[in-house]
Amino acid sequence: MDERVNPIRLTDNKTGEVYELDFNREALYVMDRDEFKIDEVTDYPTTMIPKLFYYSFRKNHRKMTKAQTDKILTDVLHGLTPKMLERLLVLYHQAATANNIQDDEDLEKNSAVTVEM
Repeated sequence: MDERVNPIRLTDNKTGEVYELDFNREALYVMDRDEFKIDEVTDYPTTMIPKLFYYSFRKNHRKMTKAQTDKILTDVLHGLTPKMLERLLVLYHQAATANNIQDDEDLEKNSAVTVEM
């Protein structure tokens, strides 16, 4: 796997509150449970970008409500830049593939299992 991509850090300059946006396995479970489909982000951006933004708070700010993240997205950020959206998508995919996809070299080093294909 490539190097880990850093999470997005948002600092609300009015309140001093710092938010770290990232995904982990638990966040992805919640997304799956809610039937969130990452492929629909570009198909339905008005609906899906705010949901993706909300889910990105799950790892480090679990008590944040959708209403709170919507307020940050609309009133503080005034929307996401293409770079921010791209980073959220990369962070999502990074979490989705962590411990699920590894390169062949790492698998060969794993002495607990032998894989033949």
